[in-house]
Amino acid sequence: MQTFAQLLDSLSFESARNAKLRLIETYLRAVPDPDRGWALAALTGGLDFPAAKPALLRGFGQDKIGHELFALSYDYVGDLAETLALIWGTNPAAGPPPSLGEVVETLQRATKTQTPAILKRWLDALDSTGRWALLKLLTGALRVGVSARLAKQAAANIGNQPVDAVGEIWHGLTPPYRPLFDWLLQGAPRPSSNAGGAFLPPMLANPIDRTELDTLDPAHFRAEWKWDGIRVQVAASGGVTRLYSRAGEDISSSFPDIVEAIDFEGVFDGELLVRREEAVAPFNDLQQRLNRKSVTPKMLKEHPAHVRLYDVLQLEGEDLRGLPFDQRRARLEAWMALAPRARFDLSPLVTFQDWAHLSELREAMKSDGIEGLMLKRADSGYLAGRPKGPWFKWKRDPMLADCVLMYAQRGHGKRSSFYSDFTFGCWRDGAEGKRALAPVGKAYFGFTDEELRWLDKWVRDHTTNRFGPVREVTQELVLEVAFDGIARSSRHKSGLALRFPRIHRIRRDKPAAEADTVDALLRLLP
Repeated sequence: MQTFAQLLDSLSFESARNAKLRLIETYLRAVPDPDRGWALAALTGGLDFPAAKPALLRGFGQDKIGHELFALSYDYVGDLAETLALIWGTNPAAGPPPSLGEVVETLQRATKTQTPAILKRWLDALDSTGRWALLKLLTGALRVGVSARLAKQAAANIGNQPVDAVGEIWHGLTPPYRPLFDWLLQGAPRPSSNAGGAFLPPMLANPIDRTELDTLDPAHFRAEWKWDGIRVQVAASGGVTRLYSRAGEDISSSFPDIVEAIDFEGVFDGELLVRREEAVAPFNDLQQRLNRKSVTPKMLKEHPAHVRLYDVLQLEGEDLRGLPFDQRRARLEAWMALAPRARFDLSPLVTFQDWAHLSELREAMKSDGIEGLMLKRADSGYLAGRPKGPWFKWKRDPMLADCVLMYAQRGHGKRSSFYSDFTFGCWRDGAEGKRALAPVGKAYFGFTDEELRWLDKWVRDHTTNRFGPVREVTQELVLEVAFDGIARSSRHKSGLALRFPRIHRIRRDKPAAEADTVDALLRLLP
């Protein structure tokens, strides 16, 4: 466990991608099975400990130093694992610290009633860094700047294999991945992919703007609308059906209505949406379905899921990824024409003459279900990763609104010492004609490090009230907020929800009285 703790600690202080790769590669080469496999599972989000949840860990801290003192400590530090690791002392009588494999395998067998005593014994045996790593492992919130793909890249590197070769077999593997390491390091045969429903690494697009388009020949490209949902992969083979997120996470349980409608074999690329009466619902409706382990009949009825297909990777056992886009598109259109597909339709191509014409079409499209355009070379194969040149995304310009800062809260991890989560509002008429601010959103990025330091000081100097970790501030600082869409929402007092809000600019020059109104935002609704 101490070696894994040293890895996490080193990763948390390293910002460079290649340096993080080297740290993980060194660990995977040096640490024997099964610990390196469990570490890889932790870095890729493949571990879960149902009996050791944050509420239990907060209880440990409250029992240790009291409810109020722990709350104040947690508020100051901003991270549960770090807070508990710091207030807990090492007990030499607790015995040797556990290995990573011992931690995982013991907790997989332990009952809910056994788990607290086991965890306390380990916390006593570990040093502060080891305790921090253990607690990070339990909560699943490592926050060390390592994505699942980066961890898979490190694994691929130790065997001199392309990361997509690891990605293609990943869903046929289970922790601690012994066959994977035998293949990468011992010369064993490559593990087979899933018997059915295998995930294939997706192809990603690069952003582009209007000026860059002039360097490209429009005759070489096809255009599609960029739908405002989430990218998914529909995979069905060998009697197994799966729905995956872009990152390869199996989200089938959250969308049983989609899985039940899969009565075909193939692997398809598309966009997951909520659709009602032939119209794409706002992204906020889709959010009601995301990250749910179970879905109620009411949710299925009120938020019907739909997949808009725009590419085919495999069809009836044939791998089509090497074909040009135009040929794959023709195969997809022909397949869709064979029979109606409940909960599936085809994303239409956008016909255009030149870039100026396409720009006009982009500006004219105001649908809430569309966030821009996708451009794909007609001769491009389906290449995993983000190759430069074949695919581009040309997003709509963001909407802007002048809002007033209302509340602030400390961030987490490296931002735990700064007020970096900002709630902002717009004016709304109240009783007797008096205006009052109504919260319309929350943002925690979009600003530079220098602006963050300025905002943090401003919050501290203008606090008027405190509600636990939240500070209320004087209603005088205007923030220009950028957002990608807007929808009605019964969950928010203002009656609306902003899509992907971020701080675009600090308007120190603008009086708060001149900030936008809720009515003005509602007029932006499609």
